[in-house]
Amino acid sequence: MSGVVEIAKKAGVSPATVSRALRGMHHVNERTRSKIVAAAMELNYPLRPDLIPQGLVKRTNRIAVIAPYISRWFFSQAINGIEQSLREVGMDLLLYNFSQVDARQRIFQQKQLRGKVDAIIVVSMPPTDEEFTALLSLGIPITTIGFTHEGCSSVSIDDLEGGRIATKHLTDLGHREIAILSGHRETAYNFAVSEHRAAGYVQMLNAVGVEWNPDLEIRGDFNIYTSEIAMDSFLSRKKLPTAIFCHSDEMAFGALKAIRKKGMRVPEDISVIGFDDHEIAQYIGLTTVLQPPQFEGQMAAAAVIAEVVNPAVERKNIIVPTSLVVRETTAAI
Repeated sequence: MSGVVEIAKKAGVSPATVSRALRGMHHVNERTRSKIVAAAMELNYPLRPDLIPQGLVKRTNRIAVIAPYISRWFFSQAINGIEQSLREVGMDLLLYNFSQVDARQRIFQQKQLRGKVDAIIVVSMPPTDEEFTALLSLGIPITTIGFTHEGCSSVSIDDLEGGRIATKHLTDLGHREIAILSGHRETAYNFAVSEHRAAGYVQMLNAVGVEWNPDLEIRGDFNIYTSEIAMDSFLSRKKLPTAIFCHSDEMAFGALKAIRKKGMRVPEDISVIGFDDHEIAQYIGLTTVLQPPQFEGQMAAAAVIAEVVNPAVERKNIIVPTSLVVRETTAAI
């Protein structure tokens, strides 16, 4: 209530009037509401975007993009899509890369975004409750990519369905002993991509009467190097599966290298399917599940631009479809 009292003093009205105005209640004189909103903005009090009269909005023509990585394929593609869409409408991108934990802490603790940007796009990095509270307190539109959050627009794929698509392709080819190369949740900034894709994998195994075998799960990370190491260790076993579902194409690249170092043939000895349709996938004949991160970035930019222009616009959770791309790394038993 201390913020409400301060606003009331500055605007020359009662705290009760301030409370009604900031809740968007209709029985407040518009002139009075404007005074209250102006006072709140001067005091950096968090406001719902739809309460701010367009005449009081100080546009920066900049959108902040928060991402844990910029070099990894998905993130670079999504950011590229965002930048293209912003450039088309004359807006700039302000990038915050949280590859270092201390950098992540600084951006939220020091409120570095306040007054610098018109909106925020968070790419595949669900903030903590405390961090999201800090973002929402800025009173500007927020759109997420790869996950949903109450009060925000979002653009994502159905990772559960993607896992089902990949596994069904393998079971349709007759495979029943199917390994899975998944990423650690903690190294993915608490993002549940692997968890959801693994759930789809288990569902499709169950659909053909196969019980999930935890011994067939290989833990890596979403990059080539760690996946190759994890696969090297897995291939030392005496009994190997007939197929493997990798949770990203880059993980599949590492797996393929390890398999071929072992002297095994793909797909004759083991089938491999990835996830993403990385541009390199077509050149090495990798079967994969396609997702379009550049398009996801463009859709997220469109959503956040629409809300900047009209704060009352309806927020949407957009699901972008995935599809199977069959190439040479999978075959029937």
